[in-house]
Amino acid sequence: MNVEVELPYQRDQFYARHRRSVPAARQFTSWSLTYWGLAQWERAEDVAVCVSELATNALLHGVPPGRGFLLRVRYDGDVLRVEVHDSGHGVPRVADEADEGGRGLLLVAALSDKWGVGERELGKVVWCEFGISRSPAI
Repeated sequence: MNVEVELPYQRDQFYARHRRSVPAARQFTSWSLTYWGLAQWERAEDVAVCVSELATNALLHGVPPGRGFLLRVRYDGDVLRVEVHDSGHGVPRVADEADEGGRGLLLVAALSDKWGVGERELGKVVWCEFGISRSPAI
């Protein structure tokens, strides 16, 4: 019996507050793209960079000790959406030129088509989206 899974596709993975979580989140995203047939997509590396930046921000600013973060990768055929859910307070902001650090969201803003911050009961969701082109490169 051949069963086809219908769009949208979604994969979730929880990560502990540990520095190894960032490369693990990046690998999880790579596996997801491969599974969905997007491994050769021209924006796959942009997605990986954004996952790294959002996961790093969650660990540095959004995950209190003893907690972790959730990475959600969702693909509906037209848009790939990355979400990082954490339990921290505050709203992330894009750094300005005077800031010495905090350039991660500048990268996310430059590489993705859209990004934003949503509320959760405890914490926030920082997300970014990438439009999927229907070129033969996919």
